[in-house]
Amino acid sequence: MTATAFEYGPNHAFVDPRAVEGLGGDYLLPPPRPADRLDIAIDPRDRRRLELHAALTAAGIPPRPEDREAIESLSALSGSINSTIQRWLHHTL
Repeated sequence: MTATAFEYGPNHAFVDPRAVEGLGGDYLLPPPRPADRLDIAIDPRDRRRLELHAALTAAGIPPRPEDREAIESLSALSGSINSTIQRWLHHTL
């Protein structure tokens, strides 16, 4: 049996079990605590690489393993060029 758009459409409301009294939840991890965050800066090139991965995925183009070299090369370009590429991808949605 396959799911139809009617079964899993946008009309289903999201319910946060933590917000509803009496509903417990089986969570693998506790909620994040901002005080426990590490104060480590991400290298700008690594940040651009992660943002490019996210932009491609959001545009419906999930990167493949063989795309690694192209993504690394694009991430080495300046921040303004990467912003332009991400803007182009955003407008494809």
